[in-house]
Amino acid sequence: MSKLPKEYKFLDLSDYGRPIAKVIANSLKNTSFTPIHVTISFIISGLFGIFYILKGYYWIAGFFLILKSVLDAADGELARLKQKPSYTGRYFDSIADIILNGLIFISICYITRSNNWMCLFSFFGLQLQGTLYNYYYTILRNKLGGDKTSRVFENKIPRALKGEKQSVVNKLFLLYKLFYGPFDKIIYTLDSNASKGGIMSKYFMTCISTFGLGFQLLIISVMLVLGLIEFILAFFLIYTVMVFIFISIRKVIFKSL
Repeated sequence: MSKLPKEYKFLDLSDYGRPIAKVIANSLKNTSFTPIHVTISFIISGLFGIFYILKGYYWIAGFFLILKSVLDAADGELARLKQKPSYTGRYFDSIADIILNGLIFISICYITRSNNWMCLFSFFGLQLQGTLYNYYYTILRNKLGGDKTSRVFENKIPRALKGEKQSVVNKLFLLYKLFYGPFDKIIYTLDSNASKGGIMSKYFMTCISTFGLGFQLLIISVMLVLGLIEFILAFFLIYTVMVFIFISIRKVIFKSL
């Protein structure tokens, strides 16, 4: 199932890796490889990216971070091709993302000898941005009948889908809530009526997609290659201001019904 009906699809700046991800997914469709295997591969790619940041090989680091983004899209694509959506894959993917994000920022902080609080608040801003993007995107998908493995509100443990174990879903859900719960609560508090509002336009969603993890990794990679590693943490800290601007725009233009 597609994430959105064709007439509502928008230019997702964080999803630049989708064409290659589709090629990868199609090549794996009739093999024994599962979406979880692809998720593991993006974890490995992300770890290579972190390793090369620490070694100072920023071109190679950027390559692996972009590859991680592509593979991150490929696991979901493969799940749709095999018609095997799962909460196991959804939570495992998200948990892997936040851990890798934290390690990326820690490695940048270490190399640049930045203040630890700067690193913490920048990481917090990065995750808050991504949470707003996922929040609005999931609302849009649910309203328009897209795939519903991702839910607007992750308040209770979902019932395992065919082919996955409930015990595994339970454990991953608890980890997901531990990592993402605080960010979800903050965004929901800031815009609790978003799900009751009008359908957000393609242009607005394209702007919001700059908060998507794929675009964030692209920014990090470009700044690494350009020798701007010293400014990465500051950039994401300052760009967090856009969270409040986008929420204000949503409230004014796409008012609650």
